[in-house]
Amino acid sequence: MGGGAKMSVSHESRQQLIAEARHAAAAAYAPYSDYQVGAALLFEDGAIVTGANVENASYGLALCAETNAVSKAMNQGRRGGLIAVAVVGPSDKGDGSPITPCGRCRQVLNELAQLGGTDPEILCVGNDEVRSVTLSALLPYAFGPAHLD
Repeated sequence: MGGGAKMSVSHESRQQLIAEARHAAAAAYAPYSDYQVGAALLFEDGAIVTGANVENASYGLALCAETNAVSKAMNQGRRGGLIAVAVVGPSDKGDGSPITPCGRCRQVLNELAQLGGTDPEILCVGNDEVRSVTLSALLPYAFGPAHLD
């Protein structure tokens, strides 16, 4: 990814983004894993786009929350401007530690970020901790649109 522009996100914006991700998780369709995930994307203009995971009886066809949110944003015409992402899972599963986007979602987020030359802050939310890391730290040396020019 090369470390695109990183914008500062206020504490209030982080809290709102986490709340929106939690709200999105409530709409998850996760009858097989019973692991509801929500994601919220924050854009430079202040817009927030959310998504939740959607599972399928053919397990490989499941869609992650982050991928759904990016797809929704792209369908709204958003091409770049991504400055922060919050990802939350269920508070009653696992050990309560922060969850991070899977590899596929890191790549999907990277595509949107590279279109705007940003390196968004990723808020990985757990029960008692929020881990903040840049997308470039989660996906170093990422492949993206610039490689196709």
